[in-house]
Amino acid sequence: MSAEQAAPSYRRQTRPPPWRDVRVLRVAGQALFLVLIAWALWFLFTTLLTNLRALSLPTSFDYLEQPTRVDIRDTDFNPSQPVKDALAVGLLNTVRVAAVGIVIATVLGTVIGIARLSRNWLVRRAAALYVELLRNVPVLVIIIFLYTAVMLRLPPISEALEIAGLVVFSNRGLNVPWGDGVGNVGAFTVALLVVAALAIAVARWRTRRSDATGEPSHGFLYGLGVLVAGVVVAYFALGQPVAFTAPVLDNRRVTGGIGLGPEYAALLFGLVLYTASHIAEIVRGSILAVPKGQTEAASAVGLTSWQRMRYVILPQSLRIAVPPLANQYLNLTKNSSLAVFIGYFDLTRITQQAIANGNPAPQAILVLMGCYLALSLTIALFSNMANRRLALKGSR
Repeated sequence: MSAEQAAPSYRRQTRPPPWRDVRVLRVAGQALFLVLIAWALWFLFTTLLTNLRALSLPTSFDYLEQPTRVDIRDTDFNPSQPVKDALAVGLLNTVRVAAVGIVIATVLGTVIGIARLSRNWLVRRAAALYVELLRNVPVLVIIIFLYTAVMLRLPPISEALEIAGLVVFSNRGLNVPWGDGVGNVGAFTVALLVVAALAIAVARWRTRRSDATGEPSHGFLYGLGVLVAGVVVAYFALGQPVAFTAPVLDNRRVTGGIGLGPEYAALLFGLVLYTASHIAEIVRGSILAVPKGQTEAASAVGLTSWQRMRYVILPQSLRIAVPPLANQYLNLTKNSSLAVFIGYFDLTRITQQAIANGNPAPQAILVLMGCYLALSLTIALFSNMANRRLALKGSR
């Protein structure tokens, strides 16, 4: 018998038994883990049902159709509307805080993180003071301080501050210009999405052309020009579907524009200031993680300090920063539940009010957890997409 014929028989004889095979043990371990998780969930579920029935408490989610009996401030919500509508308003309020807060905190944190590495002693120390001060103070303390010691201490509405006829600032909140739909808003929204996609495509085309020819790309300027021109053309071509109004102070009332209540402003600024201090450290650490030779090479080809940061350091540091940034975005979204302490009607506040009005607490908390889980998974999805997009080719 040849060696080639004997090899398969040898492999069959030396293959370990199933209880020693690593692949079999790995699959069996995962299956056992899933069975234990399923058993634990079933045990908790049946225990909950048993206790609810023993206390003669409802076990269904019919409470979502019951009247809310809660007046939600700064909205047109009617207390006679069902609880599910109130939760939808609370979800929208939570998304408003999280979305705006993520954008502002990212910009502010990036600027402060770069300032932490500045060669200017004053700038570097000021950025370090900001980080060390706000990062070590509980975010709830920051939110309550901004609400009670800042927002509620602003001038009353009769003495409101007016800035350039565009902003009205008082202890009732901040009023800024806004647009109201007066025409075909749906078509205008679609046009904006198309123009944005076209602007991104033009910017990427300029970048590829620069890589191929060596000429300056100016991708951002080209993309911005296409975006502005497209928005203007779509706005007038569709008959000006959005009417922009500025806030006007009329005695003790403000008409026009959009108002941001003191609760929303305190919550937003508190979350932004706190989260930006953590993002600044992430940005600083990511920049320092870029090999020093990259900076030296950029300097050798004559790039300025801004060009080195813009074209060499930040693109590479972003690849490192995305996973921890995603964690901060998740923390900001979940920390928005602290709005209950200042009376802002987010998901948690409305759930709390629903429970106080006699609705079943277990079901209400389950719905609340499901909403936050959906928000967190959405943020994680986009973060993972960005992480894959920035990953080096061939790496996992």
